[in-house]
Amino acid sequence: MLRRSCSAATFALRFLSLTGPALPLALLAFLVTGCGKNDSTGAGQSAAASITPGKKILRYGNGAEPQDLDFQIVTGVPEHHLALTFFEGLISEDPQLNVVPGVAERWEISPDGLRYTFHLRADAQWSNGDPVTADDFIQSYRRMISPALGAAYAHMLWSVVGAEDYTKGKLTDFSQTGFKAPDARTVQLTLRQPTPFLLHAMNHYAWYPLPIATLKKFGAVDRKSTPWTRPENFVSNGPYTLKEWRPNQKIVAARAPTYWDRAAVKIDEIHFLPVELADTEERMFRTGQLHITYEVPLTKLAVYQRDHPDSVRVDPYNGIYFYRFNVQRKPFDDVRVRRALALAVDREALVQKVTLAGEQPAYDFTPPDLAGYVSRHAFTADLTEAKRLLAAAGYPDGKGFPKVELLYNTLEKHRTIAEALQQMWRKNLGVDITLFNQEWKVYLDAQHTQNFQIQRAGWIADYVDPHSFFDLWETGGGNNDTRWGSPEYDRLLRTALDAKTTAARYEVYQQMEKILVDEMPVLPLYFYTYSRLISPKVKGFITTPLDNFSWKYADLAP
Repeated sequence: MLRRSCSAATFALRFLSLTGPALPLALLAFLVTGCGKNDSTGAGQSAAASITPGKKILRYGNGAEPQDLDFQIVTGVPEHHLALTFFEGLISEDPQLNVVPGVAERWEISPDGLRYTFHLRADAQWSNGDPVTADDFIQSYRRMISPALGAAYAHMLWSVVGAEDYTKGKLTDFSQTGFKAPDARTVQLTLRQPTPFLLHAMNHYAWYPLPIATLKKFGAVDRKSTPWTRPENFVSNGPYTLKEWRPNQKIVAARAPTYWDRAAVKIDEIHFLPVELADTEERMFRTGQLHITYEVPLTKLAVYQRDHPDSVRVDPYNGIYFYRFNVQRKPFDDVRVRRALALAVDREALVQKVTLAGEQPAYDFTPPDLAGYVSRHAFTADLTEAKRLLAAAGYPDGKGFPKVELLYNTLEKHRTIAEALQQMWRKNLGVDITLFNQEWKVYLDAQHTQNFQIQRAGWIADYVDPHSFFDLWETGGGNNDTRWGSPEYDRLLRTALDAKTTAARYEVYQQMEKILVDEMPVLPLYFYTYSRLISPKVKGFITTPLDNFSWKYADLAP
């Protein structure tokens, strides 16, 4: 996600790749190197050196150095890819998003939809050979909702009785929650209200178990950034385990001999490379140093679609690209300013001339027709109204508008989009916005401490249901970093799951969507697609609109 801004050399390379004859490879390499951080880390050299005869080694561009490998304290897409590699929850999903057994071989749901009972398979093991037990899950859930940990995704478990109160310190006795382990192979969850999407939501890493015994060995359970995530200490229960972690160079995942479905796993090792520049990734792909990229350079997608259609894929992606306002910092404490900036953006031009991957302009806050939900409260770009609102806020034609900084994580695509909006706002409103980029970990810290005025952001559904987008904006929610809140919005969110039918629940979401459109705590820009380069040697790599995939379905041809 986060990348460093690129120099003029990249602009030259992008321009020449579209308008001129093919450059010699040596010149291409010269133009790209020196443009970003990763070429100095030796990522390409280490990738090439990792090829071992007789082994299937897949090299995957993972976008950025992960924030952490403790998957209860992370929130990003690069971390999501790694969580799916190293861990597995009670349930899993197949490539068609059907719920399938994971660590639980079967389960029952009570007739009232309030009690879920999961039965663990006898051969589920941690990578150190210890059995995966029900108590491992229960203690992991306890840690996840612990106030001391402060996990951003704690709310994912709040459908269970007492979980929200425990997180908020209103309940201090964990035994009074709805998380139970009647025996070593049975996990029981008692819900406070029916949650029709619960099984799908449980494929999110917020529900994965962690090796609590290992966490205790290397530090307090509720502490962050303890040595348990180092390769020599790391214990996992998924199809792969951590073999090597060389920060800013690569993470090596090796096939786990203890995984219950190990016979289905075909690739011996996966090397995750934190390549932060799309042009560098593309060069590494062409020279065989990557099998799969994190993305495709904006200016090269059409070239690949025309000349190498077998090496490029553009998939549906249930997510929204938006800008987040800090509503407690001027001038964005004024809703008129927030709405003015939102109404002055030409989203059609943005997706047709800048992003170029078939994205859809966003005039509301949920991807179109997500699980049958369609918003009735989309707004309309209106430059006349935008100018009126800005003048009413005290900034006619942008006069007197204060200094504003737009923060984005380091990635060429984010910079290009930010520059396009910067020009639109200057031309349409007379407003000058300064652009500022930070690397992934620093950017995340700025986000979670609300140390920004306006910030680039994105949200991918954690499960295929509109609720995944609406619970994001609850007052004080772990991922609501706008400082915005609405008592009425919170009330509607609490009552939505009490609705007797899906249609009635969706009507509650319509009311919530109207509040978001009126208040505009974030500025929606477009709904994602996901474009990446994939070598024809990669077989069975099937992604979903959530970008979930199990590596055990994938293979690598010689």
